[in-house]
Amino acid sequence: MTELKIKLMNYQQVNKLTSKGKLATMLFVSNLAKKSGLPLDSSILVTDRKGQVQGLGKAKVQSILKEYGILRVLAEEGGRTSRGSLGDMQNYVVFLNQLHSDGIAETTVIEQWWANRVKDYFSAQPFVLKYDMSKSLRYIVRDLLSQAFKRQKENPGTMYAGAVLQHLVGAKLTLVLDSDKVQNHGFSVADSVSARSGDFVIDDVVIHITTAPSESLLRKCQRNLEAGTRPIIVTTYASLPGAESLASIQGIDGRIDIWEAEQFIAANVYELSQFETSQRKCTVERLIEEYNKIVASCETDPSLKVIIG
Repeated sequence: MTELKIKLMNYQQVNKLTSKGKLATMLFVSNLAKKSGLPLDSSILVTDRKGQVQGLGKAKVQSILKEYGILRVLAEEGGRTSRGSLGDMQNYVVFLNQLHSDGIAETTVIEQWWANRVKDYFSAQPFVLKYDMSKSLRYIVRDLLSQAFKRQKENPGTMYAGAVLQHLVGAKLTLVLDSDKVQNHGFSVADSVSARSGDFVIDDVVIHITTAPSESLLRKCQRNLEAGTRPIIVTTYASLPGAESLASIQGIDGRIDIWEAEQFIAANVYELSQFETSQRKCTVERLIEEYNKIVASCETDPSLKVIIG
């Protein structure tokens, strides 16, 4: 690690610059240093009312993050109204100017270093299962999957929704069956991109988990049938009609089961809790506990974990 990065790391740790507002401020000032050069004059970065950092806001911060392929929103106000942002800016300008005096201030490297800290921040944020007794279990599961789809849209190329769905089903199966009957795998080695016959194989049943049914998946189901096994597709409510249509095209409708994931999971929560109100939340907690165990053992991305809120 270079001397510059060591100093940046120490500065972040000493000043506890880990919240979204503080990271937004650091990134904004770093970008200004890259564009305007060092040394900086902190006095010109204070608004007329001397209460905020001049130019700091959501749009500016997001435009910087976009350059690094980060589309998730860091802070709705971009750190502009966060408590202490003005003092953080002033202290950081002093730090940057000192790096400049020491002859080690590489502004492009500095900005990228803070962008990587933003990535670290997002990587540490789990999904939240919003347990609300006024909502149906099916809706609660669907909301969790919606969060995964949203994060997937904000981070193109990372299939969060598929991973969350696969491991939710894996957790559900583990609770229902003996754990030795269920073999969980990382999403990157899902059956759609591997030689395995399905995501889960239990006796003669082959279960395929997908958020986007495809012709290749239905052809794999055809091969399952030819091998004497019984394929099941578990997919989202929105993708269910597409899967049924593809099955019809392949001529195997009526020979395979296609289930809606949200209902599939919710039904088992009711059954495992014996339909008792007092046991329902406990069952949901067990499901999420098992889900997090699977993520910890099969995945390298901690942001796939789920907390109950």
